[in-house]
Amino acid sequence: MGKETRCDPAVRIKQRKDWSVFLATAAAAVAAALLILGLYDGSPARAQAAGTAVLVGAGDIASCDSRGDGATAKLLRSISGTVFVAGDNVYENGTLSEYRTCYARTWGHYKKRTKPVVGNREYGTPRASGYFDYFGKAAGKRGKGYYSYDRGAWHIVALNSECEYVRGGCAQNSPMLTWLKRDLAADPARCTLAYFHRPLFSSGQNGNDAKMKPIWDVLYDAKADVVVSGHDHVYERFARQTPRGGRSNRGIREFVVGTGGASHGEFRKIKDNSQVRNDKTYGVLKLTLRPTNYSWKFVPVEDKTFTDSGNTTCNRG
Repeated sequence: MGKETRCDPAVRIKQRKDWSVFLATAAAAVAAALLILGLYDGSPARAQAAGTAVLVGAGDIASCDSRGDGATAKLLRSISGTVFVAGDNVYENGTLSEYRTCYARTWGHYKKRTKPVVGNREYGTPRASGYFDYFGKAAGKRGKGYYSYDRGAWHIVALNSECEYVRGGCAQNSPMLTWLKRDLAADPARCTLAYFHRPLFSSGQNGNDAKMKPIWDVLYDAKADVVVSGHDHVYERFARQTPRGGRSNRGIREFVVGTGGASHGEFRKIKDNSQVRNDKTYGVLKLTLRPTNYSWKFVPVEDKTFTDSGNTTCNRG
């Protein structure tokens, strides 16, 4: 009977299932221990297992007249995870030729893991065709340029801030915001991050862009946590705040990261709730997204010392 039992196919299948359960449980325990110890490297396979992901990038990036983009691209070699580009990805006019020559030689090496958004420079080419041709499906639908995806336990929204080029613009009842409301309502993620080119708040040369407030209103109502923008060629971090600029513990934290390498900007009138600023350092923002919280770190290019780091619990945490 003993031999017959060990050879029974049904028993062997049950044994394999029991072994699989044991391995899965052990893997989960190891993943939890690594997460606690902070030993994840941000790679998608490891990160997804623990509901943790890494998002890294900047805006205002490539120019054949600057070496800054090459310096920031080097940083991406040692930072695994999804690369975001926050608009004005290549100068001067976002043509396909500029993408293939200026952008491709630096940040283009990480194209396969890049999730882009469009900036005003891209519309120097009619309908931003160079941008859509270069990134293909990753850029979202032509004429729209907005989409969403998930990383780890987070929901990520990539939007088109160039309102005059999007059908219906950025008004409350526009197609993009109608889509955004539905997208956020349909997703059960506890934590949410959005990125688009123009910031609602900025102490840089371009200042606040009021056209972005309807987008912020929708994100704020959905208890979103983070907004990342570029446009001003500086790094700036704000405290959590409402769309009206009032400080709030359940507000959205905005990062302006126009530090991709095209050129340096400067600060003008410092806005309320601005906490950290730098206008002399190229670099990338690394966001580590965990199930109930996130941490940030500004990583400067070689030979520069400015940095900024911290962590915050999600609004739904």
